[in-house]
Amino acid sequence: MTPATFRLGSCTIHAGSGLIDRVGAIAREAVPAHRWAIISDSTVAPLYAPRVSAGFGEVRTDVFTFPAGEAHKTRDEWARLTDAMLATGFGRDGAVLALGGGVVGDVAGFVAATFMRGVPFVQVPTTLLAMIDASIGGKTGVDTAAGKNLVGAFHDPAAVIADPAVLTTLPERERRAGAAEAIKHGAIADANYFRRVTESLADALAAPAGDAMHHILTGSISIKTAIVSGDARERGRRKVLNFGHTLGHAIEAASGYSLLHGEAIAIGMALEAELAERLGLAAKGTAQAIRAAVESVSLPARLPKGMDADRVLALTRADKKSRAGVVEFALPARIGSMAAEDKGWSIPVRDTDTRAVLTQS
Repeated sequence: MTPATFRLGSCTIHAGSGLIDRVGAIAREAVPAHRWAIISDSTVAPLYAPRVSAGFGEVRTDVFTFPAGEAHKTRDEWARLTDAMLATGFGRDGAVLALGGGVVGDVAGFVAATFMRGVPFVQVPTTLLAMIDASIGGKTGVDTAAGKNLVGAFHDPAAVIADPAVLTTLPERERRAGAAEAIKHGAIADANYFRRVTESLADALAAPAGDAMHHILTGSISIKTAIVSGDARERGRRKVLNFGHTLGHAIEAASGYSLLHGEAIAIGMALEAELAERLGLAAKGTAQAIRAAVESVSLPARLPKGMDADRVLALTRADKKSRAGVVEFALPARIGSMAAEDKGWSIPVRDTDTRAVLTQS
């Protein structure tokens, strides 16, 4: 299918099969940089960095890598990458290209946001989760011992280049994990899209370069860009994108990151929908619909056996959405619609209610 394009502020988002071989041309058109730092991880770099570098022609590219995985999304890796760029003579006339999944995009974006007070960057996501969510909207950052993404910056990419064909090299488990964000987009904004996603996800995951995946990419990107365009700094409606993430981030951390991000978000969505029903905010059946959707693609929907609910609860208090010691949630009203529009899309929830959902999971 013909690649689709979307605009989000000054960023152009490109989505379509075959774009991996056009990265250099698209990136150079978006940013006329003298040099490019391609930042990737130890898994993705061997697969795609030489191919992407070749597309820049005579423009110099340098590849910088760090170990794959959430455990390496740290200030130490940010510092090491920044020092390596400085050692090779990068200046303000350079740009950064993030080649990888959400961890790479966050780390490379944070490097770009802070290197010499900010240089341009381009996102080339290689996971489904990054293509439809993490690469869009300008959030960058690293984790700390206290929680995920607690040190970071908003720094918009000049372009996002998403080629679903590269998903064929992604392990099946990671493809499934990315499906959680597509389900989330339907749950928060579009009941018809939610239905289409639940009907087509299995086919899309089995054939990443096919039409079903193309429609999921374009549908999810359209929803996310529409939400972010009206609230770039998450002061209002953009908060709805956090559905599933308050508990999801805590569950991910409590697992020692043995759960993939999308797996933790799937559990978080199911539990937060149960919380919304418990509080009388969501229509009955909302949680069951979300649970059925995530389980249809073999994603978990309940707290892992043996995980301590009080540990999860304690970790939610380190979330960026916590205010004055009270944890706030973005909760659904029904499939396709979120609660608390008149309260800024964010709802403070007592620990007793959250614990009740966690312990009955």
